Amino acid sequence: MSKLFFKLHVTLLSLLVLTAGTALAGTRAIAISEPSNGATVQNPVKVCLVTHNVTVEPAKKGVNDGKGHHHILVDADLPKDLSQPIGKDAQHIHMGDGSTCKEIRLEPGMHVIRGLFAQGNHVPYNPPITATVIVNVQ
Repeated sequence: MSKLFFKLHVTLLSLLVLTAGTALAGTRAIAISEPSNGATVQNPVKVCLVTHNVTVEPAKKGVNDGKGHHHILVDADLPKDLSQPIGKDAQHIHMGDGSTCKEIRLEPGMHVIRGLFAQGNHVPYNPPITATVIVNVQ
């Protein structure tokens, strides 16, 4: 039953991502290029993000329109208040050095990985520039 549930989630999320990606053509967006949605992966899990119409730069460069850095949210919803900086803990991983890939360790099982693009002060853009994949860690 759990495999069927996982496959259903992956299929629905893929459809949502495809629909949203088409609707966002020409706007600011990010995508998770690795791992792919629905992938079965092993630790460490390499998460890579790509950008469209925004530029990645280290957080120390400050707040510059259309520029910022990635955050990885693991099994966490988007922040409710997008005017506040993103927290920093095991579920909220900052990539303030301007990197686009990060290796993370996850417990075995299904996980939701979200990329969230934010300004140099770690405050997300509003509306959020985000992408999501679901993976199964062995």
